[in-house]
Amino acid sequence: MKRIALVTGANQGIGYALVAELAARWSPDDLVLLTGRDAGRVAEAAASIHGVARVEGRVLDVTDAAAIDSLARELGEVDVVVSNATARMSPERTQAGQADEVIAVSNGATHAMLRSFAPALRPGGRLIVVASSLGTLGNLDERLHPLFDAPSLDEVEAIVEAWRTAIHDGTAAGLGWPDWINIPSKVAQVAAIRAVARERRDRDLADGTLIAAVCPGLVDTATSRPWFDDFSQARTPAQAASILLDYILSDRPDTYGEIVRDGEILPWLSASAAQRA
Repeated sequence: MKRIALVTGANQGIGYALVAELAARWSPDDLVLLTGRDAGRVAEAAASIHGVARVEGRVLDVTDAAAIDSLARELGEVDVVVSNATARMSPERTQAGQADEVIAVSNGATHAMLRSFAPALRPGGRLIVVASSLGTLGNLDERLHPLFDAPSLDEVEAIVEAWRTAIHDGTAAGLGWPDWINIPSKVAQVAAIRAVARERRDRDLADGTLIAAVCPGLVDTATSRPWFDDFSQARTPAQAASILLDYILSDRPDTYGEIVRDGEILPWLSASAAQRA
C-alpha cells in the first residue's frame, strides 16, 4: 500500500524542505502532497523537487475549512500530515491590524486540520503541527491559565474567538492578554492539539499513531527575518526539516499530545524566551 503525506504551507521554507526530505526518504510508490494557496507557486515548487517518492502540488487555502475537509475526504486515508502553514507577521503593522490573518492561519487552520485529518489517519499515522516554544502555557499571564484547563477543541476555538473579539474592542490587555499576538495564538494552537490528543489517546497509542506539536527552533526564513537580528545560530530550512522528520518518523509514544523540541518535551507550564521561538 502506498503511503500518502500532506504538508501545508509548502511553497517555501520549512514546508518545502519537509516535502523534499520526505520525497528523498520515501519510496517510488509513495505520494507527497505539496500544498499552498497560489497555484503557480505550488506547481513551480512541486516541479523543482526531484526525490524518490512522487511529489504532487495541490492548491489548498488553509483558512477554508470546507476545502480542507474536501481534500481529506478525497484522500480517504493518509499516513503523515504536517500542518505547517503560517501567516507572515510584519513589525511595521500593528498587532491588532494583523490579528485576524494570524488567527485564521495559525488557529482556524489548525482546528480544521485536526478535525478533518485526525479521523483520516491510518494506524501508525502522524499528524504534526509545526508550532513554537512560545506555545507553552507559562508564556501567558496566570490569570488566563484556567481558560486552558482541559478544554475540548470546541472550547479552545471559543477561547480564541473571545480573545480576537477582545483585541478589536480594546479590552484584551485588561484581561491579561499580551500585546504580542503570536504568544496567545501559539498557546491556543498547542492547546487544540492537546484537546484532540486527549480524546484519541488510548486508541492512537494502541496502534502507534502520533499527534503532537513540534518546535523547529530559530530557522532562517522570510517569516522570521523581520523579527531577529542574529541568525548565526539559526538552522536552515533543510536542517530543521531533517530534524523534524527524524522525530516524525520515529517511534515516540511518550511525546503523544505534547509539544516537542529537538526530541524533548517542552513542559506545558514552562515559559520560553522569545528569541527561542
